[in-house]
Amino acid sequence: MSYDAVSAVILAAGKGTRMGSDKAKVLHELAGKPMVLHVLDTCRAVGIGQQVVVVGHQREAVEQVVAGDDVSCVLQDQQLGTGHAVLVTESAVRGDTVVVLCGDAPLVPVSLLTALLERHAASGAACTAVAARMADPSGYGRMVTDEAGNLVRIVEHKDASDEELAINLINSGIYAFDRAELFRCLRSVRPDNSQGEYYLTDVPKMLVEEGRTVPMVVSEDPGAVLGVNTPAHLAEAERLYAAR
Repeated sequence: MSYDAVSAVILAAGKGTRMGSDKAKVLHELAGKPMVLHVLDTCRAVGIGQQVVVVGHQREAVEQVVAGDDVSCVLQDQQLGTGHAVLVTESAVRGDTVVVLCGDAPLVPVSLLTALLERHAASGAACTAVAARMADPSGYGRMVTDEAGNLVRIVEHKDASDEELAINLINSGIYAFDRAELFRCLRSVRPDNSQGEYYLTDVPKMLVEEGRTVPMVVSEDPGAVLGVNTPAHLAEAERLYAAR
């Protein structure tokens, strides 16, 4: 199946301080290839028509690595959060559907991304989210759902109640959005949080508050959505990649 009318927005602007290196985080290599290229390869394998990479830290180096006919790079000159990172891509994004992916999550399989797009198209929803089931969800945002398995809200670990901490569905940071609804909501997001950042997670929350349904695709393999933030995470990603 081809997804020509889909644009992937890949978040790749972060510095990655915890990697303990001067290199931009998404340029750290997994199996001899920069992490961000694994994400681009998956998008192409799925048949997504356009890739938009949000660059910031070491932008020239990242742009050089990702350069391709189907890739546009957009600069996020100030790192003001995930919501802001997606908002700066508005003029570059051509697709009616926008998939948001993280440049430091290199193990997302073609099957999971395809399942997300199929579910999103079938539901007609403004937003479809990917969650993963994790035995130890400590530190991750939790996906609070209704009886039908649709998203009610995303709670950060530090803000979660004891009941919410018991939830083992975690936020992967991967979504499919209706383009118009995504940017409409992003323009209303405010940095009312301890970090002073614009959070992409506020968009599904807004849609739910408007009475919209936000369906979810659940990965039973937490490794599929592993985000690499430290050398230990990268070693784990190498182990999982080799096991595949």
